[in-house]
Amino acid sequence: MLVGSYQVRSFQLSDYVAVTCLLESVLTEDCYEETMEAFARQLSWDSELVLVAEQEGEIVGIIVGTIDNHNGYYYRIAVEAEHQRRGIGQSLIESLRQRFIGRKVRRILVTVDAHNEVVLPVYEKAGYQAADFSRAPHRLSIVNG
Repeated sequence: MLVGSYQVRSFQLSDYVAVTCLLESVLTEDCYEETMEAFARQLSWDSELVLVAEQEGEIVGIIVGTIDNHNGYYYRIAVEAEHQRRGIGQSLIESLRQRFIGRKVRRILVTVDAHNEVVLPVYEKAGYQAADFSRAPHRLSIVNG
């Protein structure tokens, strides 16, 4: 999916170093540690639910989703600071929503933990409301392994 000069596509193994650097630069240290564990689990289970936004060959955003108990969950989203507020987060959310719909999940939820309260307005802008926010991330398989 091409959006402006950004392309949203499936994560590829060759993106790993760039994605790791992006997550490290955008997330707090605690959030980064948790996210990397869940990210690795999700990649081993179903890499099609990890999407990246790319501009001119550079990874500028990522969204990690998972399907748990027939529900689709947005787990973590990160966009490089200088690329924020340009619609990249919305594009990542919408692209992953399409994947969830294609998988016929029962419901699509936004995982809420201490680390991503700050990005809830991004999901709200995409049309998600309080009822769509799941505040029990510890119950997700990718978090617990």
